[in-house]
Amino acid sequence: MSASHDLHCHSTASDGHLTPAAVVHRAADQGVTTLALTDHDTVAGLGDAQAAASTAGIRLIAGLELSVLWQGRTFHVVGLGVDPGEPGLQDGLARMQRARQERGEAIGERLERAGLSGAREGALEAAGTAEITRAHYARWLVESGNVRGYEEAFKRYLRRGRVGYVHGDWVAMEEGIEWIRRAGGIAVLAHPLGYDLTGAWIRRTLDAFTAAGGEAMEVACGTSPEPRQVQQLGGWCRRYALLASSGSDFHGPGHPSREIGGAPALPGDLPSVLEALPERGG
Repeated sequence: MSASHDLHCHSTASDGHLTPAAVVHRAADQGVTTLALTDHDTVAGLGDAQAAASTAGIRLIAGLELSVLWQGRTFHVVGLGVDPGEPGLQDGLARMQRARQERGEAIGERLERAGLSGAREGALEAAGTAEITRAHYARWLVESGNVRGYEEAFKRYLRRGRVGYVHGDWVAMEEGIEWIRRAGGIAVLAHPLGYDLTGAWIRRTLDAFTAAGGEAMEVACGTSPEPRQVQQLGGWCRRYALLASSGSDFHGPGHPSREIGGAPALPGDLPSVLEALPERGG
């Protein structure tokens, strides 16, 4: 059974497979009543999503997923309940889109030099009006028959250390969290087990995240669906007195992500980030 809320999903405004309106309607079909659209480094899809949510009877929370850097590593921070028109956020996201454009072009050049002719054109077609991401290159690699699936695309070509990997010129964690907070939002550390960190590194990351103003973390997330993983993340959430968030990280049919609304349930003793969102305009 799907959860009644999903606070992490993507549309064609970034690297999802469905338009913002189609994401909202799919969420409604899955029984989701509260949805946050959290596209990568953009709020471009929120207008269409809100129009669809109004007709579907869904509460839409304005969100995004920022790529940030800390200690030379890339992390993702979801912003929930943001004002999409806040000038500082708009300026910051314009900067991020330029960084994404440069990275997308560099990935294409690397793959072309590796003998994968047509990579950039294929990724451009997959991206549509969005900036190219690694996920768009992965989609092209699958559809062109160069790999058998998304996991193989990243493992062979797009992961750190592979021929198509390009380090993103992202915003520093502290500055990105400030963008979210200045826009009235809550900063949420996304999929904490998705960075291949040791326990010591998780502690250091959460120390830095909370010191910068981060207030929540994903505990029940589509990328960490096992009960033991939810319990592990719940323990970190309690230790740092953070609000708990849940989301599928849905990207669309055919993508190896959870179905929208498909994240596990939060442990009952954890304070949900939803409880704080009405105060923030979410």
